[in-house]
Amino acid sequence: MAESEYSPKFAPFFSFAGIAAAMIFGSMGAAYGTAKSGIGISGVGTFRPDLIMKSLIPVVMSGIIAVYGLVIAVLIAGDIGPTANTSLYTGFMHLAAGLSVGLAGVSAGYTIGIVGDAGVRAYMQQSRVYVGMILILIFGEVLGLYGLIVGLILNSKSKP
Repeated sequence: MAESEYSPKFAPFFSFAGIAAAMIFGSMGAAYGTAKSGIGISGVGTFRPDLIMKSLIPVVMSGIIAVYGLVIAVLIAGDIGPTANTSLYTGFMHLAAGLSVGLAGVSAGYTIGIVGDAGVRAYMQQSRVYVGMILILIFGEVLGLYGLIVGLILNSKSKP
C-alpha cells in the first residue's frame, strides 16, 4: 500500500472513528430512550399491571435506534481492510456517515425517552392518549431513520 498525498497512512482512522461514532452515539440514544421509558413503565406497572404490554412500545422503538448504528458500522467496516488503500475522502465520508447516524440516534432516543415516559403515564390516566403517543413516538423514530438514510447516502458516495 503506497502512501500518497490523498491516501496517508492515518486515513483509515477516520473510517474507524465513523464506526465508533455510529455505535457509541446510537447506543447512547437507545439506552437513554429505554431507561427513561422504563421509568414510566415501572410507574404504570405499580398501579395498572394490565397496561404494561401496551406500554412497552417506546422500549422497542428505542432498541431500533441502536440497530441503525449497527447497520452503518457494518457497512463502513465492509469498505475498509488491511490491504485497502483508504483515501482521506473515503475516511471523512465514513466519519460523516457514522456521525449522522449516531447523532440522529441520540436525538431520536432522547425524544422517544421523554415521550415514552410521559406518554405511558398519561395513558394510565386516560386511554385515549395512546394513539397520540404512538404518533409522536413514530415522529421521534423518524429522526433516527433520517440519520440512517443520510448515512447510507454518504457511505455510497465513499466508494472510489
